[in-house]
Amino acid sequence: MEKMLQVEIVTPDRLVLDEKADYVSATGIGGEFGVLPNHVPYLTALKIGSLYYKANGKNHYAFISGGFAEVSDNKVTILAESAELVEQIDLERAKKAKERAEKRLASKEDYDQSRAEIALQRAIIRISLKSSNGL
Repeated sequence: MEKMLQVEIVTPDRLVLDEKADYVSATGIGGEFGVLPNHVPYLTALKIGSLYYKANGKNHYAFISGGFAEVSDNKVTILAESAELVEQIDLERAKKAKERAEKRLASKEDYDQSRAEIALQRAIIRISLKSSNGL
């Protein structure tokens, strides 16, 4: 019986993560889901959110900006529009993005409201991940 999962996070630009893990959790469109070794095949669209995985007794986190997750043969593949490991998140940049999005949402100008809401959501999740993991 397999005791580890292979976890890959791939964006159009790069391979963000390729590592063995004991457990993986992410935010699908139907809610949070978790994967242990020998999980049944599974496919879901992802919401903007976080990915958590446990490897070598340590907890690791990543930001995922939508995409898809596939679970098959003890491998979790995340195909994301964009992704960052928590260590790669620039906290100051995320705070500035949050401020810009809030200003756009408060403005009466003709901004694309849904784009501003998505930008705000991404910034809030990045800030939360970075702040809660003390990095």
